[in-house]
Amino acid sequence: MKNNIHDEFAYQSRELGAQIEDTLGDPPDRKNYSRVIQSLLGEFAKGAAIDDVNLLSFALADYLRFDDPAGLLAQCRQYDKGDAAKAMAMVSCADAEAGKALSTVFASNPELARKAVITAFLFKNAKRWTAVDNSLEALQQEEGGDDIEDEDQLSPGHDFEQLFDAREDENER
Repeated sequence: MKNNIHDEFAYQSRELGAQIEDTLGDPPDRKNYSRVIQSLLGEFAKGAAIDDVNLLSFALADYLRFDDPAGLLAQCRQYDKGDAAKAMAMVSCADAEAGKALSTVFASNPELARKAVITAFLFKNAKRWTAVDNSLEALQQEEGGDDIEDEDQLSPGHDFEQLFDAREDENER
């Protein structure tokens, strides 16, 4: 976890981006995209038992206003437990159907609503957070691995030829 974003939220946010891109198509078909969104919002507003974070965040992403970005970032630390009511208080909807869908889901499954709001927030605000750095340097820093010796590392003044000369002792004769 980096920048206090739980790995699952980072994953869901990336998946949301891929889902939106796939639905839009190439070239983008905004009419089809809009029909899919309206259909999903209608299902969620009716109380359909769709227990899918990505589908809900997909339906809501274009309609949510993130009124407290700092508070939502703080909510990203834990995926499986958080304060759903607090997260809901940090957003509002620009569309009546989207607002109804969110409130209906929140009433029946507050955790699903919380996760979907945070996923949509992360997707819409990708520049506010960064993904996990899995580079060797980052992993060594996490483990305190500065003392790891690497014989293949060059340092100033290192004899460059020794790296390629496997028979160095025989060549000196």
